[in-house]
Amino acid sequence: MIVVVSLIICDDGGGGGIQGGGDVGVVDEGAGASTVRRARAVLAIGPFRRLWGVTFLCSVGDWLSLLALTGLVTKLAAGYGWEGFALSAVVLTQLLPGVLFAPLGGVLADRFDRRKVMVACDLARGGLFLSIAFVGTAWWLFVANFLVGCCAMLWIPAKDSAVPNLLRRPDQVDTANQLGLVMTYGIATVSGFSLYSLIAGIPGYLGVRDGDLEFRIAIIAVVVNGLLYLSSAVLIAVRIPELSGRVVRPDRGDGPGFLVMMRDGLRYAWGTPLLRGLVIGMTGAFAAAGAVIGSARHYATSLRGGESAYGTLFIAVFLGLAAGMATAPKLARRLTYHRLFGVMIVGAGAGLVVVSLAPHLWFALIAVAVVGGCAGVAFLTALTIIGTRVEDALRGRMVALVQSLMKLVLGLSTVLGPLVVTLVGPTVVTVFDRSFDVDATRPVLLGAGVLAALVGLVSYRQMDDRVPSSSDSR
Repeated sequence: MIVVVSLIICDDGGGGGIQGGGDVGVVDEGAGASTVRRARAVLAIGPFRRLWGVTFLCSVGDWLSLLALTGLVTKLAAGYGWEGFALSAVVLTQLLPGVLFAPLGGVLADRFDRRKVMVACDLARGGLFLSIAFVGTAWWLFVANFLVGCCAMLWIPAKDSAVPNLLRRPDQVDTANQLGLVMTYGIATVSGFSLYSLIAGIPGYLGVRDGDLEFRIAIIAVVVNGLLYLSSAVLIAVRIPELSGRVVRPDRGDGPGFLVMMRDGLRYAWGTPLLRGLVIGMTGAFAAAGAVIGSARHYATSLRGGESAYGTLFIAVFLGLAAGMATAPKLARRLTYHRLFGVMIVGAGAGLVVVSLAPHLWFALIAVAVVGGCAGVAFLTALTIIGTRVEDALRGRMVALVQSLMKLVLGLSTVLGPLVVTLVGPTVVTVFDRSFDVDATRPVLLGAGVLAALVGLVSYRQMDDRVPSSSDSR
């Protein structure tokens, strides 16, 4: 049953806002325009353009911190004899907050002023990074990195749930999501790595020769990282007051408590077939993605390509992701987002099955690119559904739910993937008196692909807008 929700477009300082949700399978005027024209129309909205710039600063900070903290912790932990554990701990302290604090971030985004939440989080992140440089100990680096991750899990739901309210039309949500993903995983990635290379080259430009050179470079990078977040806080506070705009003002004083709001959000997600299908599909997709990440290096070895094949496989995935995100709006003209999401999850699973059976590297690269393309369409579709079909009062909690699932399922499957590969071990299969060596990653990838395809079918059935469902009429 197609849920019909009325849309009220209001003039809000040139930014506008989307009231309620809309049928994301039907687009407004301008949706038939080229991708460049649609992007220009969205970037012409002042508040969104400024938020896009803030996203650049924070994303550069995220990528820069990955390199800076890795280099710094190696130096700080060198005297303890546990460098390997230290590097793993950096990743763990970035992952754990997503499981613990993303639900809280969703409640904060739905209950309080989103702009104030974002400003407070950026001020905290900036201060924490500066404290890492001044304290200069490994234990505080881990503590501060964990707290930075907690702030990020509060910041992301507030930002993502506010974006639809800055736009003028509901059909602009998918373009806004495209621009956000391009910024986070494209422009900001290159800029962050380039900035680190520039910082690393400063001592050389000045003719400095020091045994602690790498340590000094990491300290400078951490300080720059802190200043980026502080700059973001100032810009949000001064230049984007529209982030405080709400369709319906949240309850204050006698409103429901945090636990009640969290419970109501989970109940709403599971009680609405559209969102239940979305949650099921995302869970299966993240589980399959974690299995791929965990077994990718061994898989590359099974193709006899070594490190070069390992890197090339990831390039193919990201190229596929970019292509999928670019083509998602065009695919949505032929198939509603409700059905497109499940179809793409099934497509990613089928592609992963092909990856598990690939006999040569070139064949695997094509299959991996197809998997990435399907995943890119599915991810953008999920963000668009949340941005256009979930009412403003609940949107923050739905964004937080997806973030929690991504961190939890992806983390667990990434850890369990190599463990399963180790337990299965390589085997020899004999067919017509001919023996074949089968690497343990093949059955793991095959199982992950089948799982994703089955989950995609379940998700499609739940979200199919042609199937009547009384519970989806809310």
